[in-house]
Amino acid sequence: MPRVMIVGGGLAGLSAAAALGSLGFRVDLHEARPFLGGRATSFPLAPSQEDSERIDNCQHVLLRCCDNLLDFYRRCGVEDKIRFYDRLYFVRPGGAVDVLAPGFLPAPFHLTGSFLRFRALPAGDRWRVARALTALMRERHRSDLDRITMSEWLALKRMSTTAVDHFWRPILVSALNEEPDRASALPAFQVFWQGLLGSRHSYEMGVPAVPLADLYSAALEARLGSGVRVHLRSTVEGLDPSSGKADFYIAAVPFERVSAVAPGLDLRLERFEYSPITGIHLWYDRPLTDLPHAVLLDRTLQWLFRKSETYVQAVVSASRSLLDRTKAEIVEMASLELREFFPRAREAKLVRSHVVKETRATYSAVPGLEQQRPPAQTAYPNLFLAGDWTDTGWPATMEGAVRSGYRAAEGVARAAGVDAVFLK
Repeated sequence: MPRVMIVGGGLAGLSAAAALGSLGFRVDLHEARPFLGGRATSFPLAPSQEDSERIDNCQHVLLRCCDNLLDFYRRCGVEDKIRFYDRLYFVRPGGAVDVLAPGFLPAPFHLTGSFLRFRALPAGDRWRVARALTALMRERHRSDLDRITMSEWLALKRMSTTAVDHFWRPILVSALNEEPDRASALPAFQVFWQGLLGSRHSYEMGVPAVPLADLYSAALEARLGSGVRVHLRSTVEGLDPSSGKADFYIAAVPFERVSAVAPGLDLRLERFEYSPITGIHLWYDRPLTDLPHAVLLDRTLQWLFRKSETYVQAVVSASRSLLDRTKAEIVEMASLELREFFPRAREAKLVRSHVVKETRATYSAVPGLEQQRPPAQTAYPNLFLAGDWTDTGWPATMEGAVRSGYRAAEGVARAAGVDAVFLK
């Protein structure tokens, strides 16, 4: 069977390896770091201690509509490690909670009942949001969506500041890791249409019940296929498609590294830039809330996830405002804000904290970028690209990364004369 060399052990490279391994291809996957998963992974708090607690670099979630990511988890035998929630909790300063949950109506009206009771929005704003969502369904095929920001589109719909801050922005920033005034309307439309309205279950949020690294650790290598070998701490400086080291090559690396790893591709990458995410891990002496997760409104913190009885993780997406702040300042800010949202936090004592600034979390989905995202195929017939920044049809998400890996695998299979479809 053909030999394939994959550079990069993130979700893009892993999904390509899993797909090609299922065909019996001989695959060597090289990852420079000592762990798999790329930006969606875990690490020990105290590396020198063998039994150290492991935490995720940042909370990663998925939706039910992430068909390809769920397919990859099934291939790895870990689909039962994802816990899905059909209720989304929105919490305002002072502790008031609103819930979005399904009712008896079919999609796209399945959330209507709970939305009518959504007190975070005044009645007039609920009506404006409903009309805008109806317009979004009508206008989702507009050809100019990648030339405007989502804020510009919302302004055309006369959306109020409250409606943006309490509905549109929380969903958009968490999904795209970008602010509405910077994010292209094209991927923003996809978030609301496919994620929120697509089906009765598409919006359901999946949260890994184990550390991310457990979902695709080196121990799962055998599940990727008997011909798949994973090489950790294996740095590949560059790929030469004519070297004969393999029959096919996949560069599954970030956009800033692709020109060095696979030179001569003449890619248009000048508009690509990163948007950061900050994860704030906090351990208290008592529980802060019984909610499994919460969207936090009107403050710096955007999401809270209850990891255990006394351990919570707060998330700030598109966190440029935190890059110059010290970790102590960030922890103090988070502690003060949590006291506003959860009464129990006012009596709780912070035992331990850890802050992760992921400065290169995702690419920034600015207008005009979609046309610069390259396909899996390159000028070399045996070299393919993968990565959430490539042309996947999805934003920079775990689903987008897996879609890129599957597309690269399909390209390799076609070039080898094998008819295979992996993309859902």
